[in-house]
Amino acid sequence: MRKTTTAQSLYFPPGKIEQLCLAELRYAGLLPDQPAPIRIDRYIEKRYRITPDYQPLDPGILGATVFEDGHPVALYVSAALEQESSLVGERRLRSTLAHEAGHCLLHAPLFTGADDTATLFADRTEPARPKVLCREDNIGTDLRGYDGRWHEYQANLAIGGFLLPTPLVQLALAPFTRCEGLLGTPTLDWTRAEDAAHELGNLFNVNPVVARIRLDHLFGATKEGQQLL
Repeated sequence: MRKTTTAQSLYFPPGKIEQLCLAELRYAGLLPDQPAPIRIDRYIEKRYRITPDYQPLDPGILGATVFEDGHPVALYVSAALEQESSLVGERRLRSTLAHEAGHCLLHAPLFTGADDTATLFADRTEPARPKVLCREDNIGTDLRGYDGRWHEYQANLAIGGFLLPTPLVQLALAPFTRCEGLLGTPTLDWTRAEDAAHELGNLFNVNPVVARIRLDHLFGATKEGQQLL
């Protein structure tokens, strides 16, 4: 991780966020041996000693993380998500928690007392308590649609890193993948991509859109027509 020369953003090399999320789950003792839903709420409580607080938030806002002195101190989630009694709603809640966990993991350095970059993407209505707001259209959106909101893009990457760890995804997708090329690069059978996404959704308790994005992120380079080494 490094700050850019403008001190206005944080840069992570390709794959680094993935590595950080995996290391965090291992450190917290929350990485299963076999494909299973990640206890993301437990990770937040165990790692940051924060219990997500479900509150009525403004329309279009799913979550907010409050930082003080370079540490996350509170995490708010829209009460509407908790009250949505459906599998889709439960999975949206899990994605929101993973997104907020991404902010906790990646962006706390921006919220130090000596660093006024905290105002870069903080809620300015409470200057003494900078926070990251996550609007509804930010959570789990297609990562190929990067629009300049680098902090939201990074937090969305953390959704996959936390909820669909690569080693477990590879185990889950063994029936849908094959190794090709001299290096034995795992490649997805894209004719079965919807079945694979459905399987991931069931095993890891995520919505299909999150599973499809994860498939594209992990295997998009090996779509038909790509040259394998």
